[in-house]
Amino acid sequence: MLPFSLKEYKNRLDQTKRSMLERGIEVLIVTNPANMNYLSGYNSWSFYVDQMLIVIVDEDQPIWIGRKMDANAAKATTWLYHENIIPYPEDHVHSKTKHPSEFAAKILTQIGQSNRRIGIEMDSYYFSVQSYECLKKNLPNAKFSDASLLVNYVRLIKSDAEIEFIKRASKIVEVGMQRAVDSIQEGVRECDAVANIYQSLVRGTDEFGGDYPAIVPMLPAGENTSTPHITWTDKKYKDNEMVIIEIAGCYQRYHSPLARTVSLGKPSQEALDVSKIVVEGLNAALDVVKPGATCEDVEMAWSNVISKHGIVKDSRVGYSMGLNYPPDWGEHTASIRRGDLTVLQPNMTFHLIPGLWFDNYGIEISESFRVTETGCEVLADFKRELIVNEDRNIRV
Repeated sequence: MLPFSLKEYKNRLDQTKRSMLERGIEVLIVTNPANMNYLSGYNSWSFYVDQMLIVIVDEDQPIWIGRKMDANAAKATTWLYHENIIPYPEDHVHSKTKHPSEFAAKILTQIGQSNRRIGIEMDSYYFSVQSYECLKKNLPNAKFSDASLLVNYVRLIKSDAEIEFIKRASKIVEVGMQRAVDSIQEGVRECDAVANIYQSLVRGTDEFGGDYPAIVPMLPAGENTSTPHITWTDKKYKDNEMVIIEIAGCYQRYHSPLARTVSLGKPSQEALDVSKIVVEGLNAALDVVKPGATCEDVEMAWSNVISKHGIVKDSRVGYSMGLNYPPDWGEHTASIRRGDLTVLQPNMTFHLIPGLWFDNYGIEISESFRVTETGCEVLADFKRELIVNEDRNIRV
């Protein structure tokens, strides 16, 4: 079931170990499911309980520790020897008296790793304060350090095989976005439009099926377009409303996000003008993308355009993206914003989303892109403009 070659996984592990050595880390406890997947192939909806991948700098393979019920998933989806798949008993799940990190500490002690320099992903959604305290209590001779984002930064430059998966996700998001535009019509319930979107994203294309995206479809409508992270309701769309669509295609956990804005009926002149500014700024930002440019350079190209129109935007306009699990498809590394001097390199992938939000409406038009050897490749092919749905025939 491995989506990549064994050689690629071993190369990822080698890069991770080099980063560990640079930071003086001998044992790395990985709890971010995307990083677990990246290094081992492990792929299961089990991240709601404690699980980890332990990388030991002088061992050939990592060790997977997770719930007993999920051990067979580790055997099915990883390249690890079965003896490196170590489940904790079911009575450790959501227990008041036992904790999976206590079990993991015992394993580390048994294999002679209890007094080493241990790195932990402290800034991970999936690693609790209780887990950390339990490890410290049961490994009193270890020296702990923060290894947040260590693997994330290894993931920043994709392999050609990863790029292929992201391109497949891009084909899926094209299908999903078209279905969204067709479904958002006067009289249609928001939830029904989202049901259509999900069906398209999961079905994918005739050549390859889709996976569940790490973020749900976000479809604020009307005045809620001023709040970009609202999802949906069971209300019906009204004439002269605007609707923002932000979705992502997903293939083998690799994402390609895309945002567009739809107007039901003729938009106001103000909204039309703002949409043209967004597109102008988006185009200017994409034109700057090339190896050697920085994330800040890309943001400044956008800011230079909107400043000419008297608009200021203080939030970032993009971020690195790719492999991930809920609740985010971003990688939490490079951001397209002022002050981020990350140098762009070939096969980095970003979601560039320069939306503008005001008191009573907003406009989002985005693109995901890959940095190429000479410039920029936009990943999805979808009309880059404010989309006007004047057809009153409901298509669901």
